[in-house]
Amino acid sequence: MAGTLYLCATPIGNLRDMTPRVAETLQSVDLIAAEDTRNSIRLLNHFDIHTPMTSYHEYNRVEKGHELIRLLQEGKNVALITDAGTPAISDPGEVLVKMCQEAGITVTSLPGPAACITALTLSGLSTRRFCFEGFLPFDNKKELRAVLEELKEETRTIILYEAPHHLIRTLKSLEEALGDRRVTLCRELTKKFETVFPTTLREALSFYETREPRGEYVLVIEGRSRKEKEQEQQAAFAEMSMEEHMELYENQGLDRKEAMKRVAKDRGISRREVYQYFLERRG
Repeated sequence: MAGTLYLCATPIGNLRDMTPRVAETLQSVDLIAAEDTRNSIRLLNHFDIHTPMTSYHEYNRVEKGHELIRLLQEGKNVALITDAGTPAISDPGEVLVKMCQEAGITVTSLPGPAACITALTLSGLSTRRFCFEGFLPFDNKKELRAVLEELKEETRTIILYEAPHHLIRTLKSLEEALGDRRVTLCRELTKKFETVFPTTLREALSFYETREPRGEYVLVIEGRSRKEKEQEQQAAFAEMSMEEHMELYENQGLDRKEAMKRVAKDRGISRREVYQYFLERRG
């Protein structure tokens, strides 16, 4: 019988946030796959856990993944932990989960700390709808431009991670792409010197240009206003003639009735007004 992969959330700063269930699981499994065994050994020693460990990280995720799958198929139970927080969130653990699913191996998640959710709840921004982007892809300029363009139009609250030595670069890119949005910067979450800094992108950039960023950051950014977005779209459509607007949709294959409906919605007027406009032109 195949073993089980346990995704074990570990503290993001305060060791008292370790759940009893995670501690018991780490104690009982056959092997712990850790992102960085040098960091994880301190956690395990604190809780007097002596289970064997192996490294599983971004640079060996496929090769080591196959090795872990083989052990799981042999009936071994494996726990996956990251340096801090919940495995598989902006983390190579997602690859191992997919491999397990494809191999028919049971995967279960033991909930616990996650920096993105902790920061969101502290941000003072809308928590009803949000999206998580992890780290911006600065190593791929084309992808970075595409992501920033998407975020520019995003109406949900946006959550990003960033390292201290890249924070200013990220703030500049966000301010250029999104404008001066509200943002809450969270650092050292759950630790003694936890900081929650509600501000704007422009003010944050000014602040950190004269102060050295320290600690790992979570940025929670206000989404674009839907009302503002709709007003901007209506203004753009208003610059078009009614004929050009109709042609836009008819060229997309819509019949005249549906095109009129879309034009009316875009312009914030009734369909009857659109119909009347073309009726008068025809007359």
